[in-house]
Amino acid sequence: MTTRRNFLKTTAFGAAAAAPLATPALAQGKITWRMQTYAGPALAAHVIDPAIQMFNKIAGDRMQIELYYADQLVPTGELFRALQKGTIDAVQSDDDSMASPTEVTVFGGYFPFASRYSLDVPVLFNQFGLNEIWDEEYSKVGVKHISAGSWDPCHFATKDPITSLKDLEGKRVFTFPTAGRFLSQFGVVPVTLPWEDIEVAVQTGELDGIAWSGITEDYTVGWADVTNYFLTNNISGAWAGSFFANMDRWNELPEDLQTLFRVCCDQSHYYRQWWYWGGEASLRVNGDKMKLTSIPDAEWQTVEDAAVKFWDEIAAESETKAKVVEIFKKYNADMAKAGRPYRYG
Repeated sequence: MTTRRNFLKTTAFGAAAAAPLATPALAQGKITWRMQTYAGPALAAHVIDPAIQMFNKIAGDRMQIELYYADQLVPTGELFRALQKGTIDAVQSDDDSMASPTEVTVFGGYFPFASRYSLDVPVLFNQFGLNEIWDEEYSKVGVKHISAGSWDPCHFATKDPITSLKDLEGKRVFTFPTAGRFLSQFGVVPVTLPWEDIEVAVQTGELDGIAWSGITEDYTVGWADVTNYFLTNNISGAWAGSFFANMDRWNELPEDLQTLFRVCCDQSHYYRQWWYWGGEASLRVNGDKMKLTSIPDAEWQTVEDAAVKFWDEIAAESETKAKVVEIFKKYNADMAKAGRPYRYG
């Protein structure tokens, strides 16, 4: 099977992307950054392209960001190392996927039931102290944590219908490291593959399903074309991801360019808020490629109860993890007490 990476190497763009990486230099006052996202081209058109295009247009001759998609410069699992070394200047990813060697890595991506809605993520970071913890953890390892935001909820897209927990047993599923660790207790078999190989892996039977996104991404990236069912129960209300930069490259930027980059990150976060929120509902109602299935609430409560135990297991691993888990508990307790519309039931 010809992989997308091999194909790219045969093109002019791919040859450039495959060339040895070097730390970008300031030439005649113009700053050039190379940035890689976790997302493939179809998804990147929404989750990152508009923000980088905006930045480049405003920054003009002073600075330009060259954007690369999933695995084009380095595999997603090596993004942190490349960023830390400075061979890539900036990254958009969750902590979990890029294998950050920090105490907060486990909470990136989909930490089971940490959030119910997409707005939970920015509130946790901006009002409940997660920004400060992430900044401290990444500063220790030479990386600047710039901004965190939310993406879509985590649902199963499968070839066979899922209507009970028993149906999950033995299912080979592409998912995030921490989500896979959690789901394995229900018989799910987590599988790690390059992002661009997922669609073919479902077609060939290497995968039984995907637990990597909500329904908007399933349609956007083509997974709705190879799966038949969408499980309405989710294991998290929103993916948590961030923008990162090499610390030295970040500190070299003038303050106004740092501010511009932050503003464009915030615009990206805002875009995703409404794009995913509206898309999830619209495609459930109007989409014609996937049939919706559900596990009864009483049975699904078993999964939510297991998440509480999982949180405690993670908290026992370190003082920092315990601090983050305590914030999650405090936040969710407050939301439950606040009632509608913050929490139902």
